[in-house]
Amino acid sequence: MTQTNLKVSAISDLTPDIKSFELVSVNGDDLMPFEAGAHIDIFTQAGLRRSYSLANDPAENNRYVLAILREAQGSGSVWMHDNISLGDVLKTTEPINDFPLDKNAKRHLLIAGGIGITPILAMGHALKRLNVPFHLHYCTKSPEQTAFLNEVKQVFGEHVTFHHDGGDPTQGIDLKATLAEHDEGTHLYVCGPGGLISATREAASHWPKDTVHFELFSSARTDEEKAEIAALEDEEFEIEIASSGEVMTVPADKSILEVLGENGIDIIKVCEEGYCGTCQVGMLGGVADHRDEVLDDDEKASNTLIQVCISRAKAGEKLILDL
Repeated sequence: MTQTNLKVSAISDLTPDIKSFELVSVNGDDLMPFEAGAHIDIFTQAGLRRSYSLANDPAENNRYVLAILREAQGSGSVWMHDNISLGDVLKTTEPINDFPLDKNAKRHLLIAGGIGITPILAMGHALKRLNVPFHLHYCTKSPEQTAFLNEVKQVFGEHVTFHHDGGDPTQGIDLKATLAEHDEGTHLYVCGPGGLISATREAASHWPKDTVHFELFSSARTDEEKAEIAALEDEEFEIEIASSGEVMTVPADKSILEVLGENGIDIIKVCEEGYCGTCQVGMLGGVADHRDEVLDDDEKASNTLIQVCISRAKAGEKLILDL
């Protein structure tokens, strides 16, 4: 993954707890092109790697615009809000896109919740140039807590419906009604809090699987579901590196990711909790105990992919990794 340094050229308050950061080349050069839905990873002073979506028009080649919600438990967002100033230089990756628009779609339906507007706004810029119908449902607590409010109105025009719920999701968008019918060729994109993504996926569970697109930057699991994962009793198992035949033991108290790192095999990682998909590795043999939020049921059943930060082997199984 190519890394680069970018300079902070502008900072502004979008809402009381969301700031936008404009990043430009340190030398004034054009930036690496990106497509709507892309994000960059920023490396914090503490060595953490955090992903932030790009909000601006992909046609722009001179800047990247981020919108970051300050979360009390979010080490990356707190650092960005409290420590980053104009002129600071940040170490970042080049754009990565795991949430692209489907170019074959006949219609695009977009749902954004809060800070989830960031990649969706970039999609709006791109969709204005395409000759296909699109519509955005934008869910926030109030107009005052709606990031990019004026720009969203300019970009989407009559193709946006705002839902202000006052902090009570039951008073917001009616997902069941909105997603009741699927018209052939329509693709759905959702970004926002984990609860909104989970509810949207459930409401669209009757849609064709390849027409529902989402990206998680935080876990969508409930506290109860997280507790269930944490309570699982882990056992020691073996992994085999397909390219070399080397066999490694994964102790009960370590992850596959940790063991690979200790043996000189560095896998790119971000969340280390099974929701971002960054540490995904191919699997050529064995049956995994899939604990991630990335793979769907069919992908888990196929046992051809595994998130090595959180998933393990089923009892008595040795996993053969495509490394």
